[in-house]
Order: sequence, then C-alpha cells, then structure tokens
Amino acid sequence: MDGSTKPRPSLAPVARKPSREEAMEAVRTLLAWAGDNPAREGLKDTPRRVVDAFDEWYAGYDADPAAELARTFEEVAGYDDMVMLKQIDVESHCEHHMAPFIGKAFVAYMPTDKVVGISKIARVVEVFAKRLQTQETMTAQVAETINTALAPHGVAVLIDAEHQCMSTRGVRHKDVTTVTTQFTGVFKTDADLRNRFLKLAGYG
Repeated sequence: MDGSTKPRPSLAPVARKPSREEAMEAVRTLLAWAGDNPAREGLKDTPRRVVDAFDEWYAGYDADPAAELARTFEEVAGYDDMVMLKQIDVESHCEHHMAPFIGKAFVAYMPTDKVVGISKIARVVEVFAKRLQTQETMTAQVAETINTALAPHGVAVLIDAEHQCMSTRGVRHKDVTTVTTQFTGVFKTDADLRNRFLKLAGYG
C-alpha cells in the first residue's frame, strides 16, 4: 500500500434492490438448504430477524464517510502534533464468506490548519466497517478518506482484527489476528513519528 490518494472506483450500483419480502424468502431458501424447516416454530421469524440484522450490519452502504468530515474547526490554538484515536471498535463482515471480523482500529492524523470532531473519525471507521469488506481495503479507505477531506500532513491507520472465516471454519485457527496498516505523508516519510504512533497503539 503506497498511501496514494488517487480516486477509487465507486460502488457498483445494484441493478434492482430486492424487496424486503424477497430478502426474507432468500433467507428461507438458505435455511432449507442447510437442512432445516423454515416453517418450524423456532425458525418462522428468523427471516425477519436476519433482514433486520442486515439493515444494521450493512448500514454503511447508505452513508457517506466523507460527509462525516465536512465540518472542521480552524481554531486550534497553535496545536501542531498528532491527533490520535485508540481502540475504535471494528465490527465488519468478510466479503468472501460474509463471516464477521471483529477488532480495533487506531487512527491518527497530523493536522495542518484544521481539525475535525474526534467522534467523526470513529464514524468514518464505522461507515466502512458496515459494508462487506476486506480488512486491507478498509484500512486504505479510512486513510484515504481522512487524507482527502482534511488535507493533513499525514494519516496513520492500524486495524487489528480476528476473522471468523478463519477461526470458525477452514483452518480453524483461533486467537489469530490480522494487523493491517496504512501511512501517508509524514507518517510514511518520518520513521520516528511512525514509530511513535505504533508505540502509542501498543505495537511499538
């Protein structure tokens, strides 16, 4: 990952978004394919619950991460050091198996002449997490969005997550986490600053 801020392709539009009832029928099909009876007492409301859960898990498709950073503040009283958020919750789903990956994100930026409300950085992470993802792509997307919106001297992003597509199926290795990083600007060129970020995140 080279920290480039060149535009990425936008999400491909869905030809026709299925209706809620069509989505629930698809869940019934999967339940039957798994070998159970979708009409039995314990499962008859499962399609509705699954569709409701999808509304939460994938709410990021209806949100604009850049819009979260639109309101900035220029009065920083001469502050010229990094702004860092630690241990932002990451709850996302692997685009290959639709299995959860859960962990923490650490995000920092070196402001120029403006800062953004700290909750907005966490919100950017959340928007991208609430989409089908790979961790590598998500890490780059968070860094790129902050870089483009705030034009800081640099951005640093670290995500550490456990992927249930690996821990509950396939190789079934539990307690293995994946760490991805993305650095731009001064975090990429200044090894001391980058190492300070990693140390503050607990990885130095």
